[in-house]
Amino acid sequence: MEFRKLGDSDLQVSTISLGSWLTYSGGVSRERAAACTRAAFEAGITFFDTANVYGRGAAETAWGEILSAYPRDSYVLATKLFWPMADGHAGGLSAAEVHGQLDASLARLRTDHVDLYQCHRFDPDTPIEETMEALRDVVRAGKARWVGFSEWTAEQIGAALELEGTQRFVSSQPQYNMLWRGPEREIFELCARNGIGQIVWSPLAQGILTGKYRPGEAPPADSRAASREMGGFMRRRLRDEVAAAVQRLVPVAEQAGLSLPHLALAWVLRRPEVASAIVGATRPEQVFENAKAAGIALSDDTLAAIDGALGDVVVREFELAAGARAGVSHR
Repeated sequence: MEFRKLGDSDLQVSTISLGSWLTYSGGVSRERAAACTRAAFEAGITFFDTANVYGRGAAETAWGEILSAYPRDSYVLATKLFWPMADGHAGGLSAAEVHGQLDASLARLRTDHVDLYQCHRFDPDTPIEETMEALRDVVRAGKARWVGFSEWTAEQIGAALELEGTQRFVSSQPQYNMLWRGPEREIFELCARNGIGQIVWSPLAQGILTGKYRPGEAPPADSRAASREMGGFMRRRLRDEVAAAVQRLVPVAEQAGLSLPHLALAWVLRRPEVASAIVGATRPEQVFENAKAAGIALSDDTLAAIDGALGDVVVREFELAAGARAGVSHR
């Protein structure tokens, strides 16, 4: 496994990390989640990413049970807040939410601190000063070691960076893969200038870049797209023209001596701004296979062939993520 420093923090994170969004929030059994987590440790993965909203606390609860069997200093644990929760929290990034949601997450995770606490989206209804001061306070209290954000705009990131006497961000978590390249336009450079590393989600485009989906054919019965619990979010991305473009990547991967998943993960990790790529897994063998992508370097010819194969199905402009809103409010 390869490790990289996360922004200006002291965290060394595995370049392949394990996420829990659609899987350990209820998509797979508790036993399967435990088996995948065990496989991650065996493969050298030490970075685990979750969020309170995944399964409305189910993913945090599952990992709280599973990870309690491992020494706390043997892994890096990240969670997030923003969305409303069933335990009475209205959502957003007010001071009350930052403190209350973190306490609830820590209880579910069975730990006294997280290594990284992330704002899942920006809250334009709360003054940025209030959010950043609350994040500073949870770090000072020892409940979070570092803080980050997910899917903020350049304006919102800049507003946080302009504040003095508050907590500095060390991580950004955008969607980023061969098909979705919007963060390259502005976010990567802005963050790199300010000591903020990238932890990217959906590096395999939720499995689309594995090549298992073929144009004009129904998804395989055992695939994420065919799952009632896990497939809804990706079906709007899984168009025939996208599936056809991914099939054109097959000979590119073969020429490079790689599988399609390894090609896709190596493509993401080619960027020095990217500290880690979050993968999901429903089976331990998927964890082991994804972990093998660490350290793979792609030639310029391979990178050019990837662009040629994908053509105009690539999204290159920055787009707001689901649930994100533009704008910033101040006191």
